[in-house]
Amino acid sequence: MTLEHHANPTAKIAIITGGSRGIGRSTVLNLAKRGVHSIFTYHSNQAQANEVVGLVTQAGAKAIALQLDTAQAGLFDGFAQQVQASLRELGASRFDYLVNNAGTSSNSSFANTTEAELDALFAVHFKGVFLLTQRLVPLMHDGGRIVNISSGLARFAMPNRAAYGSIKAAVESLTRYMAVELAPRRIAANVIAPGAIATDFSGGVVRDNAEVNKLVASNTALGRVGLPEDVGPVIAGLLSNEFSWINAQRIEVAGGVHI
Repeated sequence: MTLEHHANPTAKIAIITGGSRGIGRSTVLNLAKRGVHSIFTYHSNQAQANEVVGLVTQAGAKAIALQLDTAQAGLFDGFAQQVQASLRELGASRFDYLVNNAGTSSNSSFANTTEAELDALFAVHFKGVFLLTQRLVPLMHDGGRIVNISSGLARFAMPNRAAYGSIKAAVESLTRYMAVELAPRRIAANVIAPGAIATDFSGGVVRDNAEVNKLVASNTALGRVGLPEDVGPVIAGLLSNEFSWINAQRIEVAGGVHI
């Protein structure tokens, strides 16, 4: 997917994984409203990705969609080359922000989680975040910002979320290490931890299952489930200069769930 003309070289550029739907899509669109260009990944649905590119263009910013399975670390060198080509297309040599958002869900109990399922979750949510960030940071401007996506389930425990919640807790620890080790380059790293969000994630269970939706809402102080539009603006804001002194922090965006 190419741009028809070069973008403003002074504009900020973000890389967002899983940017074609849900929270990632909302993040891309809210960054566009702030004049930030995006290079975002999608897993398989190119039509969804094309739609997001079009909406970003309507907002007056630029977006380039690249296909990537973040569970496949062997693809990351090639992806970094695609990023470099995309940056040139945007009139830049480096990018400013990285949002590690791509993810998959799990609904297995501790007793029933298989090794294959655990490995698959680890590959996307931890190994992929670790190694993709490692590969892309050399292309980031000094003073850049990283946001990793965790979950409320890293703070509280619920049935059938042992593997997912535990791996997200590991991401939160990793983020603090990123903040320490990237500090010499003034790169900040923070965590956004959404609550249950009404998207197609986990088969759309929060969005489409009335009983689950009601249960989540009843345990949330503000009385409803979250929407992608509740989270995307927070991520976009956290990446901005207004929040440049926030580093190594976990911000839960969940309406007050299980407090």
